[in-house]
Amino acid sequence: MRVLVVEDERRLAESLQWGLEADGYAVDLARDGGEGLRLALEHPYRAIVLDIMLPVLNGYRVCAELRRAGVTTPILMLTAKDGEHDEAEALDTGADDFLRKPFSYLVLTARLRALMRRGGPAGAAVIQVGDLVVDPGRRTCRRGGQDIALTAKEFAVLECLARHAGQVVSKMDILDQVWDMAYEGPPNIVEVYVSALRRKVDAPFGRRSIGTVRGVGYRLVEDA
Repeated sequence: MRVLVVEDERRLAESLQWGLEADGYAVDLARDGGEGLRLALEHPYRAIVLDIMLPVLNGYRVCAELRRAGVTTPILMLTAKDGEHDEAEALDTGADDFLRKPFSYLVLTARLRALMRRGGPAGAAVIQVGDLVVDPGRRTCRRGGQDIALTAKEFAVLECLARHAGQVVSKMDILDQVWDMAYEGPPNIVEVYVSALRRKVDAPFGRRSIGTVRGVGYRLVEDA
């Protein structure tokens, strides 16, 4: 899952990026409101963490412009201010939730998960493909009632395939949704993770549900 963090305080931004990436998210960072607005308009993020006090454009303006442009991505707004008026303005401009600094990282990630669960069809509803069950909200995977242990990145790749079950998903689409924009390695990294998924999700259960469409990409089906 790819998220955008718009925060000009370097240490906080990098700390959020490190923590979220450790939890399996792909994270893009923007250091001012103008850059954050541009990225949010260009990429289909699952959620946006948006500070209020930003250079170029403040968080209120960014949020209002995104909603005016029809972007419905869940927005969690961060504020160092303390007051009902600031919280009300955050919600009135289109934010879905707010969090006052300083905050607990555990609370922030819980708020993000809650926002993504409420995020409509693209949210974190449980996905079932045959006897394979992928739960983005709890970040768990089961097949035939048996838990399957996956790394954070393996789970993100599987979730991407599961959300498009029955459809062919290209390597570039997987890279765009699972890796952040700073990734400069070869696209063949996707093959590595797909192979790992086959060893964990298919082989032990006698399944061949993750197929390769040569020259195009991969497809998750009930079984093959």
